Amino acid sequence: MTIVQLEYIVAVDTYRSFVAAAEKCFVTQPTLSMQVQKLEDTLGVKLFDRAKQPVVPTEIGSDIIAQARILLSEHQKIKEIISDRQKDLAGELRIGIIPTVAPYILPKIITQFINKYPQVKLVVWEQTTDQIVQQVKLGMIDCGILSTPLHESHLTETPLFYENFVAYVAKNSILAKKKNINPDDINMEELWILNEGHCMRDQVLNICQRRKSSKGFQHFEYNTGSIETLKRMVDQNNGTTILPELALVDLTDKQLDKVRYFKSPEPAREISIVTQKNFVKRRLIEALKSEILEFVPKRMKTKKKKELIEI
Repeated sequence: MTIVQLEYIVAVDTYRSFVAAAEKCFVTQPTLSMQVQKLEDTLGVKLFDRAKQPVVPTEIGSDIIAQARILLSEHQKIKEIISDRQKDLAGELRIGIIPTVAPYILPKIITQFINKYPQVKLVVWEQTTDQIVQQVKLGMIDCGILSTPLHESHLTETPLFYENFVAYVAKNSILAKKKNINPDDINMEELWILNEGHCMRDQVLNICQRRKSSKGFQHFEYNTGSIETLKRMVDQNNGTTILPELALVDLTDKQLDKVRYFKSPEPAREISIVTQKNFVKRRLIEALKSEILEFVPKRMKTKKKKELIEI
């Protein structure tokens, strides 16, 4: 049994395809298949049901692959110990980040991070919360930046900041006449929201105390995963949307006039770095955390006078 063989069976389990697994491991498919077969011969059991498409692990194969993931994680820690003893940070950091956070943080910190740590390669994916959680659990990415709490016992959440939600309203809206608003002031029939799968959609519905989906405008239903699109819909088609506070940074003065803050306690979301409990690359993740906190305004580092909205 070798580390390489364990990496191969984990890859096949992750991608449910020998061809895709070989591509991700940068080997030919026959080479990967041969090594998996050798491991099966050594163990005396079949790890995968090759008759099914996509390929699925056998019952005993699932247990063995779960243990292989633990072994590979522990093996990676040896490299991490060496890295911790070295002066310069180096290596690859794989990050998942939700789309409602990415455009307001990444452009601000990427260049500075790369300049400060030139031997570190950042690999970033914008994904939904469910996708990030699954990939962190499987070890496909090192950490996620997303809204918490997740209530996942196998993951560690390290809060970064607490971001208020604000309303963005059309000029002809009744809300435009108010300085500060209550959640009850929002007309759900005029509210532009993100589509299913985005945790911020659920938070917005929770703010408005409505768990069921908004029907939206009478003659039009629009599904989007972009906050920027929601802003434009208000600008061009009236109505209201809810924005995270960091989205206000690049607004024009004309657009800022459409922003209405909620009365205290203001609804807010907790943004955290999420990792496996026994995660590696601690110094790299700590460096990422420090860069984010350096950019985040001081007022967002406390949750005082804020009502944290669950996902």
